[in-house]
Amino acid sequence: MSIVYYLLSIVNSFIEEEFKKQYQQGKLAFERGQYRLSVECLESACKLIPQRTPQGGEVQLWLVNAYQAKGDTGRALELCQYLCSHPHGETKSQAVRLLYILQAPELQRPSSWMTPIPDLTDSSNKYIVNQSVSSPRKIKPKPQIELVDLSQVNTKDNSFLWLGLLVSLGAIFFFIP
Repeated sequence: MSIVYYLLSIVNSFIEEEFKKQYQQGKLAFERGQYRLSVECLESACKLIPQRTPQGGEVQLWLVNAYQAKGDTGRALELCQYLCSHPHGETKSQAVRLLYILQAPELQRPSSWMTPIPDLTDSSNKYIVNQSVSSPRKIKPKPQIELVDLSQVNTKDNSFLWLGLLVSLGAIFFFIP
């Protein structure tokens, strides 16, 4: 029997590592705005852990958000309603709050509040400037560094620096009591 337990522990550790990997990838993809990838990873993570555990509930809450962000509101609502009966209290309360948000009516905004964004896939759009018709940009050449022969540079001291220093020191001693 000890061999069976040993093998089961190896399989369980593999499944746990795979779960952590999929879960982290799903959260990271969500935070980067890659919602399709996030849904795929979080669905894979859900299959690797019991759904009625606290961790299972947490993954499913992330999945609800990923569905919503991806635009699949129906699946998001369905899963969120299922999570409202989750045995873990924290998951259940978060699901209830999230369901309230998902079911909230969408407010109508006046068009004066919005800035129209042109559809760049539509070739007949009047906002699109055809790059091939416009004049090509001129590329400025890099400035050339002019090398100076140091033997030709006048390095003779003109005493101006010493005069300025003496005047400054005199002014400091003259004005400070």
